Amino acid sequence: MNMDKTRIASTRPALRRSRDRTRALAALAVLAGSLVLVACGGGDEGEGATTVPNATTAPGGVEEVLGPVAAASGTPVKIGMISDGKGAVTDLSFEGPVADATIAYLNERLSGLAGHPIEVVKCDTLADPGKGTDCANRMVEEDVVAVVVGSSSVVESIWTPLHESKIPVVFGGANAATILTDRESTFVLVDSAFSMINLPISLAKENKLDTVTVVAIDVPSVMSVYQKVAPAAFEKAGVKLNLVAIPPGTADMTPQMQQLVGTDTLVQLVGSDSFCIAALNGMRTVGFSGPVTAIAQCITDATRKAVPGDTLKNVTVSATAPVGTDNPSTKLFAAVVEAYGEGKGIEVNRQGSLSMFTTLAALQSATENLTGDVTSESIIAAIKAMPEKPLPGADPMKFRCGGLANPATPAVCVRGGLVTSLDDKGQPTGYRAVGSTPIAG
Repeated sequence: MNMDKTRIASTRPALRRSRDRTRALAALAVLAGSLVLVACGGGDEGEGATTVPNATTAPGGVEEVLGPVAAASGTPVKIGMISDGKGAVTDLSFEGPVADATIAYLNERLSGLAGHPIEVVKCDTLADPGKGTDCANRMVEEDVVAVVVGSSSVVESIWTPLHESKIPVVFGGANAATILTDRESTFVLVDSAFSMINLPISLAKENKLDTVTVVAIDVPSVMSVYQKVAPAAFEKAGVKLNLVAIPPGTADMTPQMQQLVGTDTLVQLVGSDSFCIAALNGMRTVGFSGPVTAIAQCITDATRKAVPGDTLKNVTVSATAPVGTDNPSTKLFAAVVEAYGEGKGIEVNRQGSLSMFTTLAALQSATENLTGDVTSESIIAAIKAMPEKPLPGADPMKFRCGGLANPATPAVCVRGGLVTSLDDKGQPTGYRAVGSTPIAG
């Protein structure tokens, strides 16, 4: 499978030129990818503030949670794992130890990949596009049969050489229209439109409201979503979209929030924690008491300290993993870390950690019915033929690949996402799946 690095790299400029009709989709995906990185790399999303699940509280302890031993045997198969690692802006260095612990669990308890022991080939991009291409070329040279990417800011640089080489890639989250619309060998485990568009529409209907007011940070990537992509979705759903764009750095949003007084609307918050702190306190000042939903990056320990608990109570928050609660996913991941991640410094109560576990475990689950030789081609075929299954580490979400979840983004394997309501301390309560309708064949 050796290929000419120069030839592979030279294809990038042509493949990166998005057509006009995909630019809005790309903007949404770029934003979604950047939000994933904030959640994974910042280290402040609920960490140190919630109870870490303890697998040993189960009647049979860790062993019961992990299940019986079913060790892989035979010829090992190589899986690539590409991460940004520790760069200048984000620190995703935790993904490597999580991958090691997860693979040890898969090899000992779930018979590896189609019965074969998994060997991992890791490479860090340092959030550099050139290094992203180098990592992908390395995977080609190492003859890996598939690649997983938990989170990265250079997904196109990673994806292009792998796609050209017909190596399947499983993304925990992706941020390019060319990736989301690929029908051949790409599989994405996050619905990029969910938290930004579909969730507020769904919650407005649940609350019998016909208007959503989006209070959003006024930057091009966000405005592109709500000015180009969202209007058609809201119109189709019969829900009015009211956009309130607020410049970054606005410390007092009381004047902007004044327009909410006396209205029947659901408010959607889109921005960083500092942005959402100003918005929530502004709503409190003007006395707005309607339903509020927020992207996950709004709610951090800083938010909990700066916003009174009675304002945070009942705010609905989207998430990629059910961290901060005691549920099957967090118990399993805690057990995996306890059994296979000793001394690796893995924080179990972290969105990014659990998402990395999900990405690897989903590859294993999706190929469970694979028989015969394990090759890139047989893995692609097995994933496309998979039935709907629980998404590992994201209970109660389900996934099914092969272009069935959303015809417009055939690489996406899920519908909807996880949401939680906050308690009076700003902590997540139980998670539920919203918009996660069955993915029929």
